[in-house]
Amino acid sequence: MKTIIMFCLWVLSMVMLYADEMNTKYIFAYFKGNGEDGLHLAESQDGYVWKTLAGDSSFLVPQVGGRLMRDPNIILGGDGFYHMVWTVSWKGQAIGYSKSKDLRHWCPQQLLPVMRDEPGTRNCWAPEITYDKNTDTYLIYWSSTIESKFTETAEMKEDNYSHRIYATTTRDFKTFTPTVLLYDPGFSVIDATILIQNGKYYMFVKDETLTPAKKNIRVAVADRLVGPYSVPSESITGDYWCEGPTVLAHEGKITVYFDKYTHGCYGAVESVDLKHWGDISHKVVFPEGARHGSVIEVPASIWTDGINL
Repeated sequence: MKTIIMFCLWVLSMVMLYADEMNTKYIFAYFKGNGEDGLHLAESQDGYVWKTLAGDSSFLVPQVGGRLMRDPNIILGGDGFYHMVWTVSWKGQAIGYSKSKDLRHWCPQQLLPVMRDEPGTRNCWAPEITYDKNTDTYLIYWSSTIESKFTETAEMKEDNYSHRIYATTTRDFKTFTPTVLLYDPGFSVIDATILIQNGKYYMFVKDETLTPAKKNIRVAVADRLVGPYSVPSESITGDYWCEGPTVLAHEGKITVYFDKYTHGCYGAVESVDLKHWGDISHKVVFPEGARHGSVIEVPASIWTDGINL
């Protein structure tokens, strides 16, 4: 009898675990204003309509660098922690980092000096993390302008910035490989985010070219997380001036959300094959004043026991 009871309890636990894994929702991490008050979170059941959490108050106040928390990017790592990086200031050689088990309680914030060995670095913007489960490695990447490099694509009207995507890797967020150039598409580029899909790595980036004006989202492809990445596609976001793409694979579709910053709102495009894109901006509703961030899928346990308490 005891064996039967134990078996039944085991079956019940497996059913509950499976149900929990199947019952997932989405979280959008974003900032408001200039990022002074820190991390904001919104929830969604379908990936289209987003509602604020905690009355749109901050979940984490910035404490390092320039004490800004812009462009928050959160992922779930192989260690069970949610890892977050963010832009700490408009100028400088470092980014912010922290981790959490439940998206509410965060470990002490750290300043990661990712460009300290690159003299002339003006900025570190919009950092992101991608976890490669095949190698148990995290790729951290961001956009920077180095004064002496890529001057041929600098825009005088935009303070002579000429960005490229740089990266480092880590397994433990304590030791890091030397920073390298990850992506140079031949134009000023910012706001990279990577989707792993069907054994390929898709990097969505913003073309920062001002003359002639681009300011749109393109996508490049690689066979490995660290590249090399292909020549970027044509714009997938039409003629919008937009930035800060974040991508979600759900229900057989790929949705790319982006900050339509000249319109003061969010937009989105969607695809089933990562080649043909349709504008679904009319379907998405984001919190008023939300600036670009990142979307993740979370399990019901975090949803119930964490954020909504």
